Amino acid sequence: MARNAPPRHDPPTLTVKGRDMRLRTLGFLVLTGLAIWFIAVNTGSVSIRLWVPTVTLPLWVVLTATLLVGMVLGLFIAHRRRARR
Repeated sequence: MARNAPPRHDPPTLTVKGRDMRLRTLGFLVLTGLAIWFIAVNTGSVSIRLWVPTVTLPLWVVLTATLLVGMVLGLFIAHRRRARR
């Protein structure tokens, strides 16, 4: 039965300083660095209307909250997909 099994495909990797790293991990690190840089350079204040109240906050707070909400939703969706399989 093992003869008919399809070949196992490992995730693509890249060697960095003698260590094998998955391309997904490297992509995640690059995107995280870009997001942190983008948040750090946007420090001005913005007014945001939340249905009824209007609040004034530094833009970096708004961007950080948006990033965290996006990460939580992404983890939730990934967890649900993994549970379905």
